Amino acid sequence: MRELLLGIVAMLLVTGALVAPVAAHSLDEVDAMLGDKEKYFQPVDKPGPDFALQTADGRAVGRADLKGKVVVLHFIYTSCPDVCPLHAEKLAEVQKLVNATPMKDRVTFVTVTTDPTNDTAAIMRDYGPTHGLDPANWLFLTAKAGDPEDTTRKLAEQFGHKFQKTADGYQMHGIVTHVIDQEGNWKANFHGLNFDNVNFVTFVNALTNGTSRPHGHAEKKWWDFF
Repeated sequence: MRELLLGIVAMLLVTGALVAPVAAHSLDEVDAMLGDKEKYFQPVDKPGPDFALQTADGRAVGRADLKGKVVVLHFIYTSCPDVCPLHAEKLAEVQKLVNATPMKDRVTFVTVTTDPTNDTAAIMRDYGPTHGLDPANWLFLTAKAGDPEDTTRKLAEQFGHKFQKTADGYQMHGIVTHVIDQEGNWKANFHGLNFDNVNFVTFVNALTNGTSRPHGHAEKKWWDFF
């Protein structure tokens, strides 16, 4: 049933029934709409943290290399026993919706490991396909050779949350999906795993059309208290 529903949504996106109306909204209207409908949506409007990482094959990737693409970015570590694989699979659902539309060539999904010592190149290559992520517009990034072991965890902190190592090798962390626009500006966070996929894709579509410029809400959200 879940696959059927995703297929129906993808069809609506392809035909424009969901995507096309977004372009008619102003930047502020999209933000206001999601602020009212999507409680896990947090607007952000500031330059995204810079980074210099690499792929499993050793290809250098920095923020500048992703310019021109809307970037959907999240942090995981592959030995995480619970929420990390669920997070990846959630984004695989979002990616499937995006890739069923012309947005496929305009959006890049980025996974960053916070455990570069143990997440080897072979593990990184297998992780995305194992959890349903399409390599066509997906990157798995890690720290460069010689970088401090906590490089990517410090990057996560620049994005506003922590992956804190415990004595047994696990990492305590929250679940946040970050959205960065074509110019490298950090535009939004979607918290947890319960955000609506169509709301997420609506926001991404607004960015690909240049129609989303989030602004702050007067009402405090739950993440403001942490």
